[in-house]
Parts: sequence; structure tokens; C-alpha cells
Amino acid sequence: MKNNIHHEFAYQSRELGAQIEDTLGEPPDRKNYARVIQSLIGEYAKGTEIDDVNLLSFALADHLRFDDPAGLLAQCKQYDTGDAAKVVAMVSCADAEAGKALSTVFGNNPELARKAIITAFLFKNTKRWADSENAPEAQPEEEEGDKNYDDGDDDERGVPGQDVIDLFDKREDGNG
Repeated sequence: MKNNIHHEFAYQSRELGAQIEDTLGEPPDRKNYARVIQSLIGEYAKGTEIDDVNLLSFALADHLRFDDPAGLLAQCKQYDTGDAAKVVAMVSCADAEAGKALSTVFGNNPELARKAIITAFLFKNTKRWADSENAPEAQPEEEEGDKNYDDGDDDERGVPGQDVIDLFDKREDGNG
């Protein structure tokens, strides 16, 4: 099973780790991190369309309980196809707002919810697939082929609000 992690899920998991590390900063600013997470969860819960696997997995990673790890691992084989309802049924959220965010995203974009759950699962359970060629430790920090920052979609859909962007940019002034 460990060699059946789709390369895009492995990539997204590595990116999630980098995003969490960058948001925490050095030294770690847990208050800023918590504000960013709460802001993202709030945006997703109210139905804001932010069509970004990494941002959703970032928002939910600390709130998801992975109730069926073996089932989730089995869902990691395919990135573009899968059973979103089955994946969502394999997790739960203790936090009501995070649960609402996941439910709202699942209702609007089930594939985004599926991909984000699997990405968060892989990030939180690296040891389950660490000996795979896809594991974060086995990959170079930046692969030339993975530098696709612009997917060519220039419409406004999926762009977070300025308040969410400001959370990532402001660390020292205490505003958020």
C-alpha cells in the first residue's frame, strides 16, 4: 500500500508542511497561526469559494480526526478520481466551525473536500508512507517540474479575501 500514494498527494502533503512552517514562523507564533486557521475556517464555513486543496487542508489539518486510517490510505492512489462521500465519512471534526466548513465545502465542491482530507491525512500520518519513494524525506526540497504557481485560471473565483491574505503578511504589528 505504501507505494500507492499518488505523487500529487505526496506533493500537496509536503507543501502543507512548508505552509504550516512558514505561517508559524521562527520563533513560532502560535497566536498568529491560530488566527490564520480560524479565519480560513470562517471563510470556508460561510461558503467562500477558495478552490485550493492546500488552503483547505491547512485550515482543517489540526481539526480532523481520521476515523478510518486504512480506508484513507487506500484512497491515496488516485488524485483526480475517488469517492468523496466515502472519504468525508472517514473523518470527523471535534470543532463545530471546522465541521461546518468541511460540510459546506463538501456540499459545494466534494472533490476539493476529498483531496484536502487526504492531503491532511498524509501530512499528519507521514510514518504510514515514509518508506515510500513519495515520502517528504525522499524528495528534494524543490523539484523543477513542480513549480507551477499559476494554473492559468485568471478569474477571481478561488481568491481569498484581503483579510485572509493580510493574516499571512502581518506578523509584527499584531493586527489580523
